[in-house]
Amino acid sequence: MSTTRTTTPASVAYALRWPALFVILAGEVMDLLDALITSIAGPTIVRDLGGGETLIQWLAAGYTIAMASGLLIGGRLGDIYGRRRMFMLGMAGFTLMSLACALAQAPEMLIVFRVLQGLVGAVMLPQGLGMIKEMFPPDEIAGAFGAFGPIMGLSAVGGPILAGWLVDADLFGWGWRTIFAINIPIGVVALLVGARVLPPSRPNPSVRIDLTSAAIASGAMVLLIYPLIQGREHGWPLWSYLMIAGGVAMFALLAVVERRRDRAGLSTLVTPSLFGKKAFTSGLATGMAFFGALLGMSIVFTLFVQFGLGYSPFKAGMAGIARAAGMVVGFVVAQPLNVKLGRTLMHVGEALTAVGFAGFVLTLQWAGDGIGIPAMAPSLAVVGLGMGLAMAPFFDIVLAGVEDHESGSASGVLTSVQQLGGAFGIAVLGTTFFHVLDSSDATTRVGAFRDAAGASMWVAAGLLVLAFVLTFMLPMRAREDEQALDKMAT
Repeated sequence: MSTTRTTTPASVAYALRWPALFVILAGEVMDLLDALITSIAGPTIVRDLGGGETLIQWLAAGYTIAMASGLLIGGRLGDIYGRRRMFMLGMAGFTLMSLACALAQAPEMLIVFRVLQGLVGAVMLPQGLGMIKEMFPPDEIAGAFGAFGPIMGLSAVGGPILAGWLVDADLFGWGWRTIFAINIPIGVVALLVGARVLPPSRPNPSVRIDLTSAAIASGAMVLLIYPLIQGREHGWPLWSYLMIAGGVAMFALLAVVERRRDRAGLSTLVTPSLFGKKAFTSGLATGMAFFGALLGMSIVFTLFVQFGLGYSPFKAGMAGIARAAGMVVGFVVAQPLNVKLGRTLMHVGEALTAVGFAGFVLTLQWAGDGIGIPAMAPSLAVVGLGMGLAMAPFFDIVLAGVEDHESGSASGVLTSVQQLGGAFGIAVLGTTFFHVLDSSDATTRVGAFRDAAGASMWVAAGLLVLAFVLTFMLPMRAREDEQALDKMAT
């Protein structure tokens, strides 16, 4: 006598967990590539569409501001409507906006589509982490998250090179548009496979979203970043300073509104108790400074090698290999050291990154107008190594004192601040670059761009010194690492 075994949705999702993981990773790769490749293609886009030098800043900053704003509610949308459903909608939207970016005919159109791409990406990305926790048993969770490292490393190394090759190859006569079009087949395949392998949604309509606070937070970000990018172009008029002050005031208003909603028993955008935790608030400030230096440096380096040295997009991508390879090595080296060194590893990474920036400036001065990729590689490798060492323990340590019921909100806020820090760095370092370039008295084009790059790198090094000091306010290790050391000791 045979029996029929009923397959529950949970068992189906569990059985297909590894194919589902690769669909989730596809979304992560699309986001990472879009964050990296637009800096390489930026100068070519400006030459084709116009828009001036600030277009390059807005291509990156518009995306990151939208991502930072959207991440504050993206995770909650998954709780309300189901993570699978929101992931698929986000993936579809990201693919559609990639097509829209590829078809843009004016600078303003491209910036709008980049902002929309960031918003739908913020709907897609938070769902992946939640689905992984649902799909994998505890003994496989580490392996699932471990798959992110190699994929992200390969994307970091190969993304800029791929972008440069696509732009130079001018496939089908599309030029820079191919860097966005490449997302379309990836997104379509991910949607088709995801429809079959992603776990079923588990909606929770009782969850509410604090749209008022979300609007205040988004407005504060725009008020802060917009004048930093556009103010120099208009001669720093009064409105630019008023907008910056307004952005700071709106962040203060956000804190007041959140506390009042919490006292009234209403849903909040951020769990207010988080801001009473020294480690978390210090981590937010550290992340702003650290990621601001890193993302801002990426824009400055691209401007220098393409506009200053006249590199093609592909050669510009090749010039950054040393930094990307150093970052991968840093991540690998950091893994066995995390538990033992904890915060010290962050300090070592931050110090190395600052030394790498200083080394790059000295290299510019030493090599003069004849500077090339081999001369830049050593300092860039040190920058990448420091980045990998510092980033590896960052999230675990910052979240060390967060309670279980606060972890979802804390993760969203921390990731959002990471994106906001990137937008801030792009604005500040990009503005410094163009200001020095305009006022440089160098006698050659390369000399003027060298002055601008050097000044911007010193600003980036200053941000890293600030991050180094703020890191002292973080706990020495993540809670899980402290427990692991206790077990080793006994």
